Amino acid sequence: MSAHSPVLILVPGSRPADPAAPALLVTDLAATRGDGVFETIGVFDGRAVNVGPHLDRLERSARMMDLPLPAREELSAAMEAAIAAHDPVAELTVRVIVSRGVEGSGEPTAWVHARAADDWSSHRAGMRVITLDRGLATTAPRTSPWLLAGAKSLSYAVNMAATREAVRRGARDVLFVASDGYVLEGPTSTLLVRRGEDFLTTPVSAGVLPGTSVGTLFAALQAEGRSAREELMTVADVAGSDGAWLLSSSRLAAPLTHLDEAELPVDRELTERFGRLLTGRD
Repeated sequence: MSAHSPVLILVPGSRPADPAAPALLVTDLAATRGDGVFETIGVFDGRAVNVGPHLDRLERSARMMDLPLPAREELSAAMEAAIAAHDPVAELTVRVIVSRGVEGSGEPTAWVHARAADDWSSHRAGMRVITLDRGLATTAPRTSPWLLAGAKSLSYAVNMAATREAVRRGARDVLFVASDGYVLEGPTSTLLVRRGEDFLTTPVSAGVLPGTSVGTLFAALQAEGRSAREELMTVADVAGSDGAWLLSSSRLAAPLTHLDEAELPVDRELTERFGRLLTGRD
């Protein structure tokens, strides 16, 4: 899938740029301080999924960081241009990125990058996940908002370090745990847990990103009359559940086969249905 050439669109004006040519100044605060926000949107069979919720979340992150954004219409137009310019592929990943701009300029820098999605089939089949301490309590968003818990910023070094630690320990991914003992989210994903006919996720108030994928699944589950809600959960709650997934816009629904040393049940049929819902094919 990755053989297709990526597409880079600059904002404002939805101007195409050569993705192999320099487009970011070394003095931009995205490069020098990771001072910016981003969203990753899945595009399946040419159709972008959850664009509105992703842009809502981008605006939420920007507000948390006092970061000015280009107009929503400009960002939407740039996304559409990037999708239209890319070769048709079954699964496309589109990133919308906004930095605080060149230091001292007061003007944000924004661009959209579209490329064929990675192959996530092994994750969607099931994965071993370890728990790691994030070092923050679930009360941090209220007591220490400057720590930006729950903002999707460009400062992803900790998230990537956690993923490398999982690989070192023979796992595929991480479930972060708060210092007060409650599970949070993955480095690039949202937690979904099944307990009988109840479906649960970590409250946004605990300092996690408001998951666009879990929002899609909750809407479908609630339409069927099922219980789908936020609830604080411990590691033991997840390990003893009737199934758990890490959700994201590109990886879709990745079931946990193991959490640390605990083995979890995997519902293949439900996982496949979640995948269809998250791609807009159901």
